[in-house]
Amino acid sequence: MLQRDGTVPTPIILAIIGLGAFSTALDQTVVVTALPSVMLDLKVPIAELDRVSWIITAYLLGYTVAMPLIGRVGDVYGYARVYQASLVVFCAGTCLVAVSANLEWMVGARVIQAVGGGATVPIGMALAMTMVPRGQRGLALGIVGASAEAGSMLGPAYGGAIVEMLSWRWIFWLNVPQAAVIFLALMWLPNRPAAGTRVDYMGGVLLVGALLVLSLALSRSSLFTLDSPYPFLLAGAGVGLVAALVIVEARTLQPLLSPLLFRSWAFLSSNLTQVMVGVALIIAMVTVPLMANTVMGKSPFTGALWLLRLTGAIPVGAVIGGLLVTRLGSSPLTVAGLALVGLGMFLASGWELGVGDPELTVHLLIAGFGFGLVIAPITFHALESAGDDYRGTAASLVVVSRMMGMTLGLAALSAWGVSEFQGLTAGLEFPLPLPGEPAGAAEVRAAEYTSGLNDAGLELFRKFFLSATVISIAAIVPALAMSRRQST
Repeated sequence: MLQRDGTVPTPIILAIIGLGAFSTALDQTVVVTALPSVMLDLKVPIAELDRVSWIITAYLLGYTVAMPLIGRVGDVYGYARVYQASLVVFCAGTCLVAVSANLEWMVGARVIQAVGGGATVPIGMALAMTMVPRGQRGLALGIVGASAEAGSMLGPAYGGAIVEMLSWRWIFWLNVPQAAVIFLALMWLPNRPAAGTRVDYMGGVLLVGALLVLSLALSRSSLFTLDSPYPFLLAGAGVGLVAALVIVEARTLQPLLSPLLFRSWAFLSSNLTQVMVGVALIIAMVTVPLMANTVMGKSPFTGALWLLRLTGAIPVGAVIGGLLVTRLGSSPLTVAGLALVGLGMFLASGWELGVGDPELTVHLLIAGFGFGLVIAPITFHALESAGDDYRGTAASLVVVSRMMGMTLGLAALSAWGVSEFQGLTAGLEFPLPLPGEPAGAAEVRAAEYTSGLNDAGLELFRKFFLSATVISIAAIVPALAMSRRQST
């Protein structure tokens, strides 16, 4: 495996990192198709579906909040060994999920699993930036991003196949041999701890707490409907934790979040762009299947196939973006990707009820390719600005920015969608039978009511796509700012 000069060939490095990102990303979405089997096995009634959703939410929270701390641990103790330690945590969590006796157990185990799995993407990116020759770093980041996207995309199909052949518990048992292979392969990669550096654990605890509380606040649609003080109390607590973090970091010799990162225009503009990409992405991913399954009258399977046209193009765009970033530059490539997202979403905003191919596929492929195209340049620009000492931390913050954008976008979409739909249907009256009315007249009024609902739903989804268009075009502003040079 080693070359004559003692280094590991780049394809092998990328294969190891890519496989790790793919395997752990599967578990973000793998339980979606397994939820009915989980509910049946754990004896959870359908009336408690809101509790079951925590199986997914817990993973996303654990995946997000621990990233920066683990990224910094990798900066200090070496990426290869921290990656291995993360796989051990991931396996411990996945085994606990597999033997879950009740819902509460499973939710707690999913958090443990996510903490380990979430570390693999930023640590993998930092490994790629450290071990891959400079001219191939953009491609390396593209491959890591594409692997993670492919894992998330194929998760539901993989989970459904395992449930069909075996049981939902085998989804998680099969993670163990996969992780073991990656763990052993990582033994070939050199570990390079940073001498004289240390981890700011106090800052890490405060940051984990702040991200957890802010994620919970941003996930509440009542943050936008103003009908509950709960998200504002959470947001206030999160801001308080951030303030405490700032005070602690200012007094720490080697802080978890280096002030250099936040004095770097390159780093800030990359993360702001990433937040806006996350908002646009979640709008697209929610709207496409929901539109298919409601006003279009399609089956859930058809809705999933529609979404696959979008998500399937993302890994392709990620790899191509990685190939081109060192030649074209981060800012121009990001702008091109955002322009494609805006174009695809704008075209989708013109869909009629009878939309079909080739329009449907072409529009979704354009948007999906654009979403993929921005992955490598945004990450590459942020990591280049961070320097060698904080690459793991910087990579984790880039991923967190996207997750925060998706959380915020989903909450805003839910709140705005309900309000907007109520406005669009305000003039519609439910067709109650009238005394002495002929049956045919009642049927006509019912058909008119259904048609009115469909028209309102279609108008709402068009507005969703237009909002994604506006956000992606607005994201071009910070993307253009990525071309500014500022020393860190």
